[in-house]
Order: sequence, then C-alpha cells, then structure tokens
Amino acid sequence: MQRRDFLKLTAALSAAGLLPFWSGRALAAGRPALPIPDLLTPDIHGAVRLIAQTGTSHWNGKAVNTWGYNGALLGPAIEMTRGKTLKVLMENRLPQATTVHWHGLEVPGEVDGGPQAAIAPGSQRTVSITPDQPAATCWFHPHQHGTTGYQVAQGLAGLVVLRDEESEKLLLPKQWGVDDIPIVLQDKQLTAEGTGIDYQLDVMRAAVGWFGNLMLTNGVPYPQQAVPRGWLRLRLLNGCNARTLNLAASDKRTLYVIASDGGLLAEPVQVETLMLLPGERFEVLVDASNGKAFDLVTLPVKQMGMTLAPFDAPLPVLHILPLRVMASGSLPDKLATLPPLPASDNLPGRWLQLMMDPQLDRLGMQTLQQKYGKQAMAGHEMKGHAAAPQSNAAGHHHQAMAHQQASNGHDHAMADMSHQSASGYDFHNGNKINGLAFDMNKPMFAVKQGQLEKWTISGEGDAMLHPFHIHGTQFRILSENGKPPAPHRQGWKDTVHVEGWRSEVLVRFNHQASAQHAYMAHCHLLEHEDTGMMLGFTVE
Repeated sequence: MQRRDFLKLTAALSAAGLLPFWSGRALAAGRPALPIPDLLTPDIHGAVRLIAQTGTSHWNGKAVNTWGYNGALLGPAIEMTRGKTLKVLMENRLPQATTVHWHGLEVPGEVDGGPQAAIAPGSQRTVSITPDQPAATCWFHPHQHGTTGYQVAQGLAGLVVLRDEESEKLLLPKQWGVDDIPIVLQDKQLTAEGTGIDYQLDVMRAAVGWFGNLMLTNGVPYPQQAVPRGWLRLRLLNGCNARTLNLAASDKRTLYVIASDGGLLAEPVQVETLMLLPGERFEVLVDASNGKAFDLVTLPVKQMGMTLAPFDAPLPVLHILPLRVMASGSLPDKLATLPPLPASDNLPGRWLQLMMDPQLDRLGMQTLQQKYGKQAMAGHEMKGHAAAPQSNAAGHHHQAMAHQQASNGHDHAMADMSHQSASGYDFHNGNKINGLAFDMNKPMFAVKQGQLEKWTISGEGDAMLHPFHIHGTQFRILSENGKPPAPHRQGWKDTVHVEGWRSEVLVRFNHQASAQHAYMAHCHLLEHEDTGMMLGFTVE
C-alpha cells in the first residue's frame, strides 16, 4: 500500500514536470537528498533479519568507517503491529560483541536486549516480539555495557514503527517517506584525517558526554526533502550520545506535537520549540500548505559541552520544500484516549539518587574548560560542581536508605581523592545510583508484576543533565525537576528529564524479568550509563 502510494505521488510529480525540475535544483545546489530508511516488514514466516555490520560512509568528501544494521550506517525502520508476533533474527558481523535493545517496547526481560543479552562476533540470536501497547515510534540500538556509547557513535541505531488499529483509523499522514518522514538526528566527531569516528571515553566525556561538531540527519549533513503541500508528519528521534536538541522551524511556524515516546497524545499540542533529550522521540505535524520552503533547525541549548560551534547559533538540520501536489493527511482534534492519572499518595515508592563522584565532576569540568574555554561551561560555574547530594527525605525509609548509600559513595570518593592523582583517577565507575555503580550480576531490587509504583529520580547536588530511561515500560510523568510536565510530555514516556532536582513517574511492568535478564534503569547520556549510572532490577 505504501509503495503504491509513493509510486502514485512520484507519477503525479513527474506529470506536473516538478520532480525532474526539483532533482535538477537539488543537484545544482549540491545538497544531499534526505535518505529514507527502508521500512522492513515481516516475510511470509513473520520474520525479519537484522545484521550488525561494518561499512563506509562519505562525509566532507572522505570515506569514513562506520557501523550499521543491514547497511553501512544506521538501520532500517522495522514495522510491527500490535498483537502480531514478529521474529527477529539478529546476526553480529562486527569485530566485538554487541546487543540489540528494543527501546520503548514493553517486552519480557529475556527479549529486551540489555547488557546480559550479548551476541558474540560471528554469532546469532533470535527473539520473538508480540507488542501489546499503543502505536508508537520506538527504536533499537546497542546496549553492551561499557561500550554502548562507542557502538552508537559508530552508527548503530534504527527505528521501530509500531502500528495499531485505532491509530490507523485516524487521517494522519501515513505515506512513508512522502508525508510521513522519519528523522534520526545525531552529532559526530571525526578523526583529524576525517576517515573515522573519533570516539574517546575519558574523564571529560565521562562527566559531560561525547559530542561532536558534525550534525547528521538520517546519516547526512543538512539534507533536503521535497514533500507534498499540506500536513507533514515528522517522526523525530534524538539519537545523539549526549546532546540535547531544541528543534524549531526556521520561519517560526507552529509545530503540532501528536505523539511522545510511547504513542499518541490525547490531542495535538502546539509548540514553537521542541526539546528532545537523548533517546527521546516525538512525532510532530507541520502545515506546509502555503508552499513556502523552510528549515528544521536546532537552537542553542544551555548544556555543558554542547555550546560550541556550530551549535552556538541556530543550526539547520533539514531543508523542506513543498511541491504543488497536495497531501492527503489531516490534523485531528482528538488523537487517543489516555487513562487519567491515579492518586499516587499511597503507592509503593522508590528513590533513585543519581550522583557523580566529586573527583570525576571536578576533573571533568576542569578538562572541559581547559580544552574548550569558558564558553563550553554553558554558564555553569566550577564552584557549583562536586557538591554532595542533599535531600529532605526524612520520614521515608526507601529515601533514607538511598541517601545513606549515596553518602557512603561520597565518602569513598573523597577517600579516593587523597590516594589518587588526577592522572591516575579511574572514572569507569565514577557515576552511580544510590551510591553504587552498575553491577550486571546484582539487580538492585525486585518489582511485583502489574503493581503500580511511584519512582522519584533525584539529581540533587549534581548540575548535570540526566535523561533517565526505564526499560520494559511506558510510564506517566508526575513532575519533572519539581514542576508539572509540559502538556506534550504528559503522555506515555520512557525517558524523563532529571537535572539538578527531582522527577517523579508512575510505572507499571506487565512482563517478567529474571535476574539473568534483568531490566535496566539508567541515564541515557550514554557515557554516564557506560561509567556506572545504571541499575538492574527484576520483575516477579
């Protein structure tokens, strides 16, 4: 159906004489066309094949070694349907072990693809996924502990397009690559010779994350896309390791947010700018009926390390040119029915204290400022770092226990400072939750299957950004950094914004996860995850 729709549109454009004209313009301008990932659908056996492999991409006129799924870079978009089982045959042709995590999908722990589900080089793994959740834009990526950041930076990431009957009844734009456009946004840093991706995990990046100066949209810099006039649907993924994006239209036209991580909102939400944390997805509709070309841009953000050129000014990431053919999609007034938030006062609660070792904080900030200057601090002062987390959690046993653990972790870190020089500091376990760095063999707690819980994730005493992701669920946000969530963040989510204060979420897990295949909860700033800010938990 989608292929026929595309062919019909192509024929219409050709008949109007516009497609050859636009192709000539694009060629003359020297700007690449937006690559559209293949929509990978099940074969007659209900299966798809996913191969992690090495390849070559071309940027700045040079061949660059990259990794991808079923290709040189990134991967296909896998189509799934609610209630239908899909078998995924995964093969690892990389030189190191990897995993495939199904980010945003509510699946059992043995399918989830966390760090325990490693696929050795030359090996295969098969999982069966039967989605039972609303239609959504999810994604898949590596989750190999200690090297997740490296493998994502090399290019491993792909989308999941989950469909259901209810959303298909809406008259939203649905023609893949025509008026329904997938957009994967990532920054890269190339080596000095420009032939490789320059990934380093050192004390600076363990503190602020890995970032680069080359912005890519679906794997190419600042591409262009010709679209029909009318409503345009953009499926947005922030696939960066650490960089927050703040998206807008260059002409300030309204963005209508229709979906977040876990599916459709109750109704469209109008915004002029849209912040995406690493790992987050949003779907937006844009009205292109006036026929005027515009850019999708990312605006400057106040995040340490992320203020350097070219990100110190609005940076175009995609040029959109509406043509004369009219689109057929529309913007509904109502999108989905979301259940009301239940009372949370008497629910079981958990407190997760995120913390960075004071020495890692201090050394990371010093290195950042020495290497890139004060501008890289994004207005933050050195004296605001390396403070121990504080809390007014008296009276709550789970909170008190967490802060006792955090205090112990702080004491150990301070003791370490008296024994280690800056050059000898081992940062690999410098980020922690409740005072403990990640231990794959020791889940931190057990959750009862089907039980609604209230989790408080605290970033107090830490000025760092922590986009906190929980596996195996789609949750609802009660508060973000002490404030009610913005209207477009009130739907189903799997990532919550934690930065300097506390965020609260209501979570429920409908599938089981054993100690051997525990779910993860972690900061999705990948260098924080790789250096300890992650925990495992079971669902019984």
